[in-house]
Amino acid sequence: MRSRTFRRLGLLTAVAALPLSLTVACGTSATAARTSAAAPAGFDLPRPTGRHAVGTTELHLVDHGRPDPWVQGRTRELMISVWYPSGGGGTVAPYLRPGVARALAGETVLGMFPPGSVDWAGARTHAFESAAPDLRLGGRPVVLYSPGFGTLRGLGTAVVEELVSRGYVVVTMDHTYEAALVEFPGGRVEAARLPEQGPERLKTAMATRVADTRFVMDALEELAAGRNPDAEGRALPRGLGRMLDLSRIGMFGHSAGGIQAAETMVGDRRLDAGIDMDGTMQYAEGDLMEAARKGVDRPFMLMGAATGGEPQTHRTSPSWGAFWDRSTGWKRDLNVPEGSHYTYTDLQDILPDVDPSVYVPADVRRDFIGTVDPARIMTSQRAYVTAFFDRHLLGRPGRLLDGPSPRHPDVRFVS
Repeated sequence: MRSRTFRRLGLLTAVAALPLSLTVACGTSATAARTSAAAPAGFDLPRPTGRHAVGTTELHLVDHGRPDPWVQGRTRELMISVWYPSGGGGTVAPYLRPGVARALAGETVLGMFPPGSVDWAGARTHAFESAAPDLRLGGRPVVLYSPGFGTLRGLGTAVVEELVSRGYVVVTMDHTYEAALVEFPGGRVEAARLPEQGPERLKTAMATRVADTRFVMDALEELAAGRNPDAEGRALPRGLGRMLDLSRIGMFGHSAGGIQAAETMVGDRRLDAGIDMDGTMQYAEGDLMEAARKGVDRPFMLMGAATGGEPQTHRTSPSWGAFWDRSTGWKRDLNVPEGSHYTYTDLQDILPDVDPSVYVPADVRRDFIGTVDPARIMTSQRAYVTAFFDRHLLGRPGRLLDGPSPRHPDVRFVS
């Protein structure tokens, strides 16, 4: 059995040797699934429930002067998506960029979806590409999102779209050469190029992620000032920068992305609030990350699951316990006992949709998303994330975060 660190931090087990094969860290065999349908299975994400239409646009960012830590001789570059309230209309954005979708179609994904079994290219979001921002709303709070280790920024789309529909600007980021695949302008696709697994690799990855986060915030400051940080100078939706209220910035992420939120908050006060979705704050047993050693002094929420049958809470996880004890800001610890690690991703929606067509053994499904009701827990997840940022970025306390709710029976309040 792998350590909790690798089960909760990593998605890829063989990324250095086979970077396109998204094989889960719990050891699922790539041959554990078979397709029972001739045509690729499609999937739909839940519609956002807020009153605002969603717009989205991409930016290519180049951090001149910062060498890439994974590929010698390369300058660090990132792809981000900005999601924002819009007037709607236009072309609906794909779930994945075309080059990424084509690459995934030829690979076994997550150890359970054989090549050609899922229609990655046909999947769509609920956002309109480069739609006009709804400038009537004025400056909106900004929330950053980062995915788990080795995964793609698109895997958090369901929660991202919900936040935008409720008035937030959300910025999602990929971490080049760690993420399995990143598509750049012109169709260039870069695959992961990671060294062998181990604590030093994770330390490099987390330091890089924190630097990436700070660089993204720098780029947003450029955008808010009326400049275009896109490396190619591609046209952006008019007035997009005016929607960014950078005096109110939050961050959430799954697994390594959640740890990244805490680690960035330790050293960068531009982040006002953060959420860690099931990311263990240690490199190895006894080797705590900086956030766990120091804590934070601003609002933070832990959202755990029962990966491997053991719920991750500040009472059961040494790293979360250390973080909890040392953090002096508002804090909350929620747990989904019947969920699993990837409950906090779009896989909670994707897997049930494709399962009737792509045979997935019950134990494999349980390892990924647990046994919790898929639609109900996604509704709860969106509600709690929105309530957290409403409280700490908009000053709307609400009551959802004050205690258990009968509307969300799958979520347990630990503290």
